[in-house]
Order: sequence, then structure tokens, then C-alpha cells
Amino acid sequence: MRYPRLLGLATAIAAFAAVAFPQTFGEITGTISDSAGAVVAGANITVINTATSQTRQVTTNETGNFTVPFVPPGLYQIRVEKQGFKAATRGDVRVQVADSVRVNFTIEVGSVSESIEVQGGTPLLSTENATVGTVIDNRRIVELPLNGRNYLQMVALSPNVSTEQGAGGEAAARKGGTRTEKSISVAGSRNQFNHYTLDGLENTDMSYNLYALQPSIDALQEFKIETGVYSAELGRGAVQINVATKAGSNEFHGAVFEFLRNDAFDAKEFGQVGEKNPFLRNQFGFTLSGRVIRDKLFFMSNFESMRETKTLQGLSNVAPDRMRGGDFTASGRTIFDPATRVFSTDAAGNPRAVSATPFPNSVIPASRFNPVSQKML
Repeated sequence: MRYPRLLGLATAIAAFAAVAFPQTFGEITGTISDSAGAVVAGANITVINTATSQTRQVTTNETGNFTVPFVPPGLYQIRVEKQGFKAATRGDVRVQVADSVRVNFTIEVGSVSESIEVQGGTPLLSTENATVGTVIDNRRIVELPLNGRNYLQMVALSPNVSTEQGAGGEAAARKGGTRTEKSISVAGSRNQFNHYTLDGLENTDMSYNLYALQPSIDALQEFKIETGVYSAELGRGAVQINVATKAGSNEFHGAVFEFLRNDAFDAKEFGQVGEKNPFLRNQFGFTLSGRVIRDKLFFMSNFESMRETKTLQGLSNVAPDRMRGGDFTASGRTIFDPATRVFSTDAAGNPRAVSATPFPNSVIPASRFNPVSQKML
């Protein structure tokens, strides 16, 4: 009975993945035509992931069009074959997060054993959908300096983004942490209107619309900020921040890192008197990816930890010496003796009001001080 259960579990996982990941996956679409401009139906399209050698195959329809959905972000090679025509290959097709890439081919009459290589540039405008957004790629994620290694600092690289606001008051008070330290306002929306996904899964804290999980920047492939007219599967939120993590490949890759901040390298804070405040931050970890079975099964692992020691200065109000001695004359308040409280009731015996006798001149006698409270003060 074990094998049917495992098969059922695998089927459920596969079905869940197919539903959950469209927000991260892209697609490749295009039209195949001959040198006279006529569309070519029934052409075989092969899409190969250059990192993993995994292959997808489709056929053009009667209008010469093809679409390859659910394509993970990465670099691809596309090959077109049709009996009576020369094969055509293009090997520089990059698919980004939630992207729709159009790749058109014009194939020439000849033997399928003959091949031509097609060179094409990146289109300046997306013509497949009306989505407005910016992709932040892996190179910028890893190489740009980030204080605290939070990738969301790079959301400001997208146009029409403001990150100069302070932290949200209620979220900062109730949750705290780095999630509440900076607000992001995109395209004029409120900073609570952002929606976060991670590899196509929900990554939004439902209480305050903050992100729930912050992956290590070394584990990120890229992320996209979408500000308008995005497709229905992205769901709620005025702004979409869609993150894709790296995947394994046939080649092994790894890195060990540590980032250090130390008060020995810092100047004194503005207006600080005396010694500098202690500050020590270590962020360290590793990434490791590769293959388990070539062209079939891959892995990617990542670990990051942060250890921080710091001292912060703050101001607080404390009771002056006169109040510590029981003299509340300067407070402007009447101090009542709790031992003299009297409760009055109505005709039915229900409590109605309470009264008490004030201390003379709002001064509490020292004989009434609680010894435990005196020690605490």
C-alpha cells in the first residue's frame, strides 16, 4: 500500500506546484513563417534550458503560432524544425520573472539537416501584455551594496517608487524587526498596499501587508516589481513584488560569505558624548547548488545567519525626588487615601459610586510607604 500513497502524494504536490507557481514562471511565444511571409503550421519547437538541459517541445498551430507556458526564469535555446525547411536555432533567449517573451522565426526552404542560427536583440517594449514593471536581476542583487542585506532596498531602482517614508507606527510597535523599519510606496499607493510572493507562493503577512519571509540575497535569482495591469493570478494588492529563488543546474556552484560591521570602523553618532556605542554585526552563510542526476534532478541549498550586538540611547521620564518622598503638591492633582474609600449603593444594593478622603496637601505620609516599593524606587 505504500507505493499508491507515494504516487498520490507526488500527484498532489505536482498539481499544487502547477497552480502555485504561475506568478513566477514566464512563457515563450512566437510565430513561424517562411521567407515569403506565409505562416508555417506543424513546425516542431524545442525549448532547452541551457543550465539544466531540460527540454520542452510544442508544435505550431494552423496560424503558425506557438506558446510554451510555465517556463522558469533563465536562459534558453530554441530550435525550429519542419520537413522541407532548414532548421533554425536561437540560443540567447532570456526569460525573466512573470515575463512573456516573443520569439519569431523566419525559416528557409531546404533540408532539415541544414541549420541556420538566428541572432536577435532584446525588444524595447513588451508587446505580449500590458504589465508595467521592473526586473532586478541577480547581478545587481549580489553586487550592489546593501546595508543589512535586505533585497527590498533595491525596489527603489524601479521608477515611481518612494522609500523615504518612516516605519509604520502600529506595525513597528506590535511586530518590530526589520520588516517594519522601512515603508515602500509604489506608484502613489499606500505602503500597506504591496503584495509579496516568493516562488509563486504567498509571502504577505495578512495583518499589516508586510513580507513574511526574507530570503538571503545569495539565494535569489531575480525579482520583479509590477505596478499595473498585471494578470489575474497575482491576486490582491496594488503593487506586486514577485521574487524567484535560484534553481540547481548541471554545474556545481557554491559560495561561503561573511559580512562584518564593527564600531571600530565607525565614527561617533551625531551629538554623542563619551565613548562610542558598541555595535557588532556578523552576517554569514553559504549557498550550494548542483545536480543529483544530470539533466533530471537538481538541488539548491542556502543558509544565512545574523548575530548583532548593539547599544541604543534613549530618554525616559522618572519621578522627581519630591514625589519619591510622597509630596505630589506640584503635580496639580488631588491624591486620595485608598484606605478611606467608601462605596455607595442604590436601592437594589448595586454599587453606584465610590468616594475617598484626600491626603492633606496631596502629601502621602512616609508611614504609609510600602517597603517593597521603596526598594524598587
